Amino acid sequence: MREEELDRAATILRCGGLVAIPTETVYGLGANALDARAVARVYEVKGRPAESPLIVHVCSVEMARGLARVWPEGAGALAARFWPGPLTMVVPKREVIPDIVTAGLDTVGLRLPAHAVMVELIRRAGVPVAAPSANRFTGLSPTTADHVRAAFGDALDMILDGGPCEVGIESTVVSLAGAEPVLLRPGIVTREDLEAVLGRQVRVAGKVEGAHPSPGMHERHYSPRTPVFLVRDGRLPPGRGAYLWMRTSARAEYEQRMPSDAASYARGLYGALHAADARNLDWIAVEPPPETDEWAGVSDRLRRASCAG
Repeated sequence: MREEELDRAATILRCGGLVAIPTETVYGLGANALDARAVARVYEVKGRPAESPLIVHVCSVEMARGLARVWPEGAGALAARFWPGPLTMVVPKREVIPDIVTAGLDTVGLRLPAHAVMVELIRRAGVPVAAPSANRFTGLSPTTADHVRAAFGDALDMILDGGPCEVGIESTVVSLAGAEPVLLRPGIVTREDLEAVLGRQVRVAGKVEGAHPSPGMHERHYSPRTPVFLVRDGRLPPGRGAYLWMRTSARAEYEQRMPSDAASYARGLYGALHAADARNLDWIAVEPPPETDEWAGVSDRLRRASCAG
């Protein structure tokens, strides 16, 4: 990526504009996290409800600590193990973070991404970046710049093309703001991974009323335009459709076998759903993955994307 592109994107962010930015998880729709007007534009462009907070991305642990009113026990150990990387930690926030970023809550999700473009952009802009996935709310998350262009057209001030995302699903989110750690959104960093570092049990969050402590907690999310069904034993809905499978095969107009390991499956999941969605079929059927901890992030995305099963 050219230096001029990064400098232009940094200027846009400092001036209150919106930039689609690659990360290792998915492409983010970035705005200056300290600028309430810029953040309001993120909500407007995405059609995102006010009760869904944004994750704030930083370029160093020091920047993260400067945004936290309290740096909770365990945060240092998790940062040392998983940052830069696909883990977001929810901690008490300083007042410098506008309430619109956090859905009015007194906590903020912080992440140090493992993508050189995103980290360098934050460094050049000199501000933390609020960056939800660069898609319309509840829509299928983007893992390429082309996915972003298809979703927004010319609505954004700039799109930085950093190639395909390496992780492919959104970050794990864990809250350290209370008396016990709580897993708010599963991802590639598993609950077992967190417990191994923290040396204690991590509770899984239940259903939340009102403002959500983390993105990705709405029942309907990560959805292509084509209805998604979770099916077993190749029992497909009637009509023309696409079938994503791991262990069995079935007769559908379009089929794609998915990888049998969780990391590779996650990396290719949204791309496979985007490709199936582009065929304008009646349905997309997906064979559910194993019900184990390492697959929890993939299973969560598929459950929220589906309309049945």
